[in-house]
Amino acid sequence: MSPARVQPAGAPPLVVVGSIGLDTVETPYGRRAEMLGGSVSYACAAASFFTRVGMVGIVGHDFPQRHRMAFEELGIDLEGLRRAPGRTFRWSGVYARNMDERRTLKTELNVFAGFRPRLPPTYRQAPFLFLANIAPELQLHVLDQMECPRFVMADTMDLWIETERPALDALMARVDLMTLNESEARHLTGHHALPRAARAVLELGPARVLIKKGEHGAILFSRDRIRLMPAYPLESVCDPTGAGDTFAGGLMGRLAGEGSASAAALWRAMLTGNTVASFGVEGFGLERLLTLTRDEIDARVQFFRAMLRA
Repeated sequence: MSPARVQPAGAPPLVVVGSIGLDTVETPYGRRAEMLGGSVSYACAAASFFTRVGMVGIVGHDFPQRHRMAFEELGIDLEGLRRAPGRTFRWSGVYARNMDERRTLKTELNVFAGFRPRLPPTYRQAPFLFLANIAPELQLHVLDQMECPRFVMADTMDLWIETERPALDALMARVDLMTLNESEARHLTGHHALPRAARAVLELGPARVLIKKGEHGAILFSRDRIRLMPAYPLESVCDPTGAGDTFAGGLMGRLAGEGSASAAALWRAMLTGNTVASFGVEGFGLERLLTLTRDEIDARVQFFRAMLRA
Protein backbone atom coordinates (compact mmCIF):
# COMPACT_ATOMS: atom_id res chain seq x y z
CA MET A 1 0.00 0.00 0.00
CA SER A 2 1.15 3.55 -0.67
CA PRO A 3 1.90 5.84 2.31
CA ALA A 4 -1.11 6.83 4.39
CA ARG A 5 -2.83 9.95 3.12
CA VAL A 6 -3.16 12.85 5.50
CA GLN A 7 -6.52 14.51 4.98
CA PRO A 8 -7.51 17.88 6.46
CA ALA A 9 -9.58 17.73 9.63
CA GLY A 10 -13.20 18.76 9.80
CA ALA A 11 -16.41 17.81 8.07
CA PRO A 12 -15.89 15.95 4.78
CA PRO A 13 -16.90 17.95 1.68
CA LEU A 14 -18.08 14.71 0.03
CA VAL A 15 -20.30 11.95 1.43
CA VAL A 16 -20.79 8.60 -0.30
CA VAL A 17 -23.56 6.14 0.60
CA GLY A 18 -23.69 2.58 -0.71
CA SER A 19 -22.73 -1.04 -0.15
CA ILE A 20 -19.66 -2.59 1.43
CA GLY A 21 -19.04 -6.24 0.74
CA LEU A 22 -16.73 -9.20 0.51
CA ASP A 23 -16.47 -10.25 -3.14
CA THR A 24 -15.32 -13.50 -4.66
CA VAL A 25 -14.36 -12.85 -8.27
CA GLU A 26 -12.99 -15.02 -11.07
CA THR A 27 -11.67 -13.60 -14.33
CA PRO A 28 -9.36 -15.01 -17.02
CA TYR A 29 -6.50 -13.57 -14.94
CA GLY A 30 -7.24 -15.49 -11.75
CA ARG A 31 -9.50 -15.69 -8.74
CA ARG A 32 -9.79 -13.78 -5.47
CA ALA A 33 -11.95 -14.92 -2.55
CA GLU A 34 -13.74 -12.51 -0.18
CA MET A 35 -11.79 -9.44 -1.21
CA LEU A 36 -12.91 -5.96 -0.22
CA GLY A 37 -15.69 -4.70 -2.48
CA GLY A 38 -18.98 -2.84 -2.63
CA SER A 39 -19.93 0.42 -4.34
CA VAL A 40 -19.02 2.68 -1.45
CA SER A 41 -15.59 1.03 -1.07
CA TYR A 42 -14.62 1.69 -4.69
CA ALA A 43 -16.12 5.20 -4.78
CA CYS A 44 -14.55 6.36 -1.51
CA ALA A 45 -11.16 4.92 -2.43
CA ALA A 46 -11.20 6.80 -5.75
CA ALA A 47 -12.45 10.05 -4.20
CA SER A 48 -9.85 9.97 -1.42
CA PHE A 49 -7.11 11.09 -3.82
CA PHE A 50 -8.76 14.50 -4.17
CA THR A 51 -10.76 15.34 -1.04
CA ARG A 52 -11.84 14.22 2.40
CA VAL A 53 -14.69 11.77 1.94
CA GLY A 54 -17.19 10.43 4.46
CA MET A 55 -18.24 6.79 4.08
CA VAL A 56 -21.78 5.66 4.94
CA GLY A 57 -22.29 1.90 4.92
CA ILE A 58 -22.81 -1.20 7.03
CA VAL A 59 -20.66 -4.27 7.71
CA GLY A 60 -21.09 -7.35 9.87
CA HIS A 61 -19.17 -8.60 12.87
CA ASP A 62 -16.99 -10.68 10.49
CA PHE A 63 -15.67 -7.69 8.51
CA PRO A 64 -11.87 -8.09 8.55
CA GLN A 65 -9.92 -5.51 10.49
CA ARG A 66 -7.39 -5.30 7.66
CA HIS A 67 -10.11 -3.87 5.41
CA ARG A 68 -11.01 -1.18 7.92
CA MET A 69 -7.32 -0.36 8.19
CA ALA A 70 -7.21 -0.03 4.40
CA PHE A 71 -9.97 2.59 4.58
CA GLU A 72 -8.03 4.40 7.30
CA GLU A 73 -4.83 4.32 5.24
CA LEU A 74 -6.73 5.99 2.42
CA GLY A 75 -7.74 8.80 4.78
CA ILE A 76 -11.47 8.01 4.49
CA ASP A 77 -13.67 9.38 7.29
CA LEU A 78 -15.39 6.37 8.91
CA GLU A 79 -17.82 8.08 11.28
CA GLY A 80 -20.67 6.86 9.06
CA LEU A 81 -19.48 3.25 8.91
CA ARG A 82 -21.70 1.03 11.03
CA ARG A 83 -20.91 -2.48 12.30
CA ALA A 84 -23.97 -4.65 13.03
CA PRO A 85 -24.51 -8.16 14.39
CA GLY A 86 -24.49 -10.68 11.55
CA ARG A 87 -22.49 -11.38 8.43
CA THR A 88 -21.20 -8.83 5.93
CA PHE A 89 -22.78 -8.56 2.47
CA ARG A 90 -21.22 -11.04 0.03
CA TRP A 91 -21.21 -11.35 -3.75
CA SER A 92 -19.50 -13.79 -6.10
CA GLY A 93 -19.27 -13.82 -9.88
CA VAL A 94 -17.36 -15.06 -12.91
CA TYR A 95 -16.34 -12.99 -15.96
CA ALA A 96 -16.23 -14.38 -19.48
CA ARG A 97 -13.00 -14.18 -21.46
CA ASN A 98 -14.16 -11.02 -23.26
CA MET A 99 -14.78 -9.34 -19.85
CA ASP A 100 -18.06 -7.92 -21.18
CA GLU A 101 -20.21 -10.72 -19.77
CA ARG A 102 -20.49 -11.48 -16.06
CA ARG A 103 -22.38 -14.27 -14.37
CA THR A 104 -23.43 -13.81 -10.75
CA LEU A 105 -23.00 -17.00 -8.75
CA LYS A 106 -24.32 -15.87 -5.38
CA THR A 107 -25.57 -12.78 -3.58
CA GLU A 108 -25.96 -12.76 0.21
CA LEU A 109 -27.36 -9.47 1.53
CA ASN A 110 -26.87 -10.37 5.22
CA VAL A 111 -26.67 -7.16 7.33
CA PHE A 112 -27.09 -5.05 4.19
CA ALA A 113 -30.70 -6.26 4.00
CA GLY A 114 -31.55 -4.14 7.05
CA PHE A 115 -29.42 -1.14 6.10
CA ARG A 116 -31.14 2.19 6.77
CA PRO A 117 -28.52 4.93 6.54
CA ARG A 118 -28.37 7.55 9.25
CA LEU A 119 -25.93 10.35 8.61
CA PRO A 120 -23.68 11.75 11.34
CA PRO A 121 -24.46 15.45 11.96
CA THR A 122 -21.24 16.63 10.27
CA TYR A 123 -22.04 14.68 7.11
CA ARG A 124 -25.37 16.45 6.70
CA GLN A 125 -23.55 19.68 5.92
CA ALA A 126 -21.53 18.23 3.04
CA PRO A 127 -21.85 20.19 -0.22
CA PHE A 128 -21.31 17.10 -2.41
CA LEU A 129 -23.17 13.80 -2.17
CA PHE A 130 -22.91 10.59 -4.16
CA LEU A 131 -25.80 8.16 -3.76
CA ALA A 132 -24.35 4.90 -5.03
CA ASN A 133 -26.51 1.99 -6.09
CA ILE A 134 -28.96 1.19 -3.29
CA ALA A 135 -32.76 1.19 -3.24
CA PRO A 136 -34.10 4.62 -4.32
CA GLU A 137 -36.25 4.77 -1.18
CA LEU A 138 -33.03 4.66 0.84
CA GLN A 139 -31.38 7.21 -1.44
CA LEU A 140 -34.31 9.56 -0.78
CA HIS A 141 -34.00 8.82 2.95
CA VAL A 142 -30.38 9.99 2.82
CA LEU A 143 -31.20 13.04 0.72
CA ASP A 144 -33.85 14.09 3.23
CA GLN A 145 -31.14 14.20 5.93
CA MET A 146 -28.90 16.59 3.98
CA GLU A 147 -29.11 20.26 4.92
CA CYS A 148 -28.26 22.01 1.65
CA PRO A 149 -26.18 19.95 -0.78
CA ARG A 150 -24.70 21.85 -3.70
CA PHE A 151 -24.34 18.86 -6.04
CA VAL A 152 -25.92 15.40 -5.83
CA MET A 153 -25.17 12.47 -8.11
CA ALA A 154 -27.14 9.21 -7.99
CA ASP A 155 -26.69 5.76 -9.51
CA THR A 156 -29.26 3.01 -10.00
CA MET A 157 -29.80 -0.42 -11.58
CA ASP A 158 -32.38 -2.43 -13.54
CA LEU A 159 -33.84 -4.00 -10.37
CA TRP A 160 -34.96 -0.61 -9.01
CA ILE A 161 -36.27 0.45 -12.43
CA GLU A 162 -38.55 -2.59 -12.37
CA THR A 163 -39.54 -2.70 -8.69
CA GLU A 164 -39.31 0.87 -7.30
CA ARG A 165 -40.07 3.14 -10.23
CA PRO A 166 -42.14 5.73 -8.28
CA ALA A 167 -39.36 6.22 -5.73
CA LEU A 168 -36.77 6.34 -8.52
CA ASP A 169 -38.75 9.02 -10.36
CA ALA A 170 -38.97 11.04 -7.13
CA LEU A 171 -35.22 10.72 -6.68
CA MET A 172 -34.38 11.82 -10.22
CA ALA A 173 -36.42 14.97 -9.72
CA ARG A 174 -34.07 15.96 -6.88
CA VAL A 175 -30.57 15.17 -8.18
CA ASP A 176 -28.16 17.19 -10.27
CA LEU A 177 -26.62 14.27 -12.14
CA MET A 178 -28.13 10.85 -12.82
CA THR A 179 -25.81 8.10 -13.96
CA LEU A 180 -26.88 4.93 -15.76
CA ASN A 181 -25.32 2.43 -18.11
CA GLU A 182 -26.62 1.91 -21.66
CA SER A 183 -29.03 -0.93 -20.88
CA GLU A 184 -30.42 0.88 -17.82
CA ALA A 185 -31.07 4.06 -19.83
CA ARG A 186 -32.93 2.03 -22.44
CA HIS A 187 -34.82 0.04 -19.82
CA LEU A 188 -35.84 3.17 -17.93
CA THR A 189 -37.12 5.08 -20.96
CA GLY A 190 -38.06 2.47 -23.54
CA HIS A 191 -35.89 4.28 -26.13
CA HIS A 192 -32.98 2.51 -27.82
CA ALA A 193 -31.20 5.58 -29.18
CA LEU A 194 -29.15 6.99 -26.31
CA PRO A 195 -29.70 10.70 -27.11
CA ARG A 196 -33.45 10.14 -27.07
CA ALA A 197 -33.23 8.05 -23.90
CA ALA A 198 -31.14 10.76 -22.23
CA ARG A 199 -33.64 13.44 -23.20
CA ALA A 200 -36.41 11.37 -21.61
CA VAL A 201 -34.39 11.08 -18.39
CA LEU A 202 -33.71 14.82 -18.37
CA GLU A 203 -37.45 15.43 -18.57
CA LEU A 204 -37.76 13.62 -15.23
CA GLY A 205 -35.77 16.34 -13.49
CA PRO A 206 -31.98 15.92 -13.31
CA ALA A 207 -29.93 18.73 -14.84
CA ARG A 208 -27.54 16.22 -16.44
CA VAL A 209 -27.45 12.54 -17.34
CA LEU A 210 -24.25 10.52 -17.56
CA ILE A 211 -24.55 7.32 -19.58
CA LYS A 212 -21.70 4.87 -18.98
CA LYS A 213 -20.56 2.78 -21.96
CA GLY A 214 -17.92 0.59 -20.29
CA GLU A 215 -14.81 0.19 -22.44
CA HIS A 216 -16.28 2.75 -24.85
CA GLY A 217 -16.29 5.58 -22.30
CA ALA A 218 -19.25 7.74 -21.31
CA ILE A 219 -21.58 10.42 -22.67
CA LEU A 220 -22.69 13.45 -20.65
CA PHE A 221 -26.05 14.92 -21.64
CA SER A 222 -27.53 18.23 -20.52
CA ARG A 223 -30.46 20.14 -21.96
CA ASP A 224 -28.26 22.11 -24.36
CA ARG A 225 -25.09 20.05 -24.78
CA ILE A 226 -23.65 16.58 -25.35
CA ARG A 227 -20.07 15.73 -24.36
CA LEU A 228 -18.30 12.50 -25.33
CA MET A 229 -15.62 10.95 -23.12
CA PRO A 230 -13.72 7.95 -24.51
CA ALA A 231 -12.28 5.36 -22.17
CA TYR A 232 -8.56 5.41 -21.50
CA PRO A 233 -7.03 2.76 -23.81
CA LEU A 234 -5.67 -0.24 -21.91
CA GLU A 235 -3.79 -3.24 -23.22
CA SER A 236 -5.43 -5.56 -20.69
CA VAL A 237 -8.09 -5.53 -17.99
CA CYS A 238 -7.59 -7.76 -14.95
CA ASP A 239 -10.91 -7.22 -13.14
CA PRO A 240 -13.66 -4.78 -14.18
CA THR A 241 -15.59 -5.15 -10.90
CA GLY A 242 -16.37 -1.73 -9.44
CA ALA A 243 -15.09 0.23 -12.44
CA GLY A 244 -18.27 2.32 -12.65
CA ASP A 245 -18.15 3.16 -8.93
CA THR A 246 -14.45 4.00 -9.20
CA PHE A 247 -15.23 6.33 -12.10
CA ALA A 248 -18.05 7.97 -10.12
CA GLY A 249 -15.92 8.32 -6.99
CA GLY A 250 -13.04 9.91 -8.88
CA LEU A 251 -15.47 12.28 -10.59
CA MET A 252 -17.15 13.36 -7.36
CA GLY A 253 -13.86 13.54 -5.49
CA ARG A 254 -12.44 15.89 -8.10
CA LEU A 255 -15.54 18.11 -8.01
CA ALA A 256 -15.46 18.27 -4.21
CA GLY A 257 -11.71 18.95 -4.25
CA GLU A 258 -12.22 21.90 -6.59
CA GLY A 259 -15.36 23.02 -4.77
CA SER A 260 -17.09 23.60 -8.08
CA ALA A 261 -19.83 21.98 -10.15
CA SER A 262 -19.48 24.15 -13.26
CA ALA A 263 -19.58 22.61 -16.72
CA ALA A 264 -15.82 22.97 -17.05
CA ALA A 265 -15.21 21.42 -13.62
CA LEU A 266 -17.51 18.53 -14.46
CA TRP A 267 -15.60 17.79 -17.66
CA ARG A 268 -12.29 17.80 -15.77
CA ALA A 269 -13.88 15.52 -13.18
CA MET A 270 -15.05 13.07 -15.85
CA LEU A 271 -11.52 12.94 -17.25
CA THR A 272 -10.14 12.32 -13.77
CA GLY A 273 -12.70 9.67 -12.87
CA ASN A 274 -12.08 7.88 -16.14
CA THR A 275 -8.35 7.86 -15.44
CA VAL A 276 -8.67 6.53 -11.89
CA ALA A 277 -10.99 3.78 -13.13
CA SER A 278 -8.39 2.82 -15.75
CA PHE A 279 -5.93 2.15 -12.94
CA GLY A 280 -8.48 0.28 -10.87
CA VAL A 281 -9.18 -2.41 -13.48
CA GLU A 282 -5.47 -3.22 -13.74
CA GLY A 283 -5.73 -5.30 -10.54
CA PHE A 284 -8.32 -7.34 -8.67
CA GLY A 285 -10.81 -5.43 -6.56
CA LEU A 286 -9.21 -2.45 -4.84
CA GLU A 287 -5.68 -3.85 -5.04
CA ARG A 288 -4.42 -1.26 -7.53
CA LEU A 289 -6.19 1.66 -5.89
CA LEU A 290 -4.49 0.80 -2.59
CA THR A 291 -1.03 1.20 -4.14
CA LEU A 292 -1.87 4.05 -6.50
CA THR A 293 -0.42 7.55 -5.97
CA ARG A 294 -1.68 10.98 -6.92
CA ASP A 295 1.45 11.52 -9.04
CA GLU A 296 0.56 8.47 -11.15
CA ILE A 297 -2.97 9.76 -11.62
CA ASP A 298 -1.83 13.26 -12.60
CA ALA A 299 0.68 11.88 -15.11
CA ARG A 300 -1.93 9.67 -16.80
CA VAL A 301 -4.49 12.51 -16.81
CA GLN A 302 -1.98 14.70 -18.66
CA PHE A 303 -1.24 11.92 -21.14
CA PHE A 304 -4.96 11.26 -21.64
CA ARG A 305 -5.69 14.96 -22.12
CA ALA A 306 -2.97 15.16 -24.78
CA MET A 307 -4.57 12.22 -26.64
CA LEU A 308 -7.94 13.99 -26.61
CA ARG A 309 -6.38 17.15 -28.07
CA ALA A 310 -4.50 15.39 -30.88
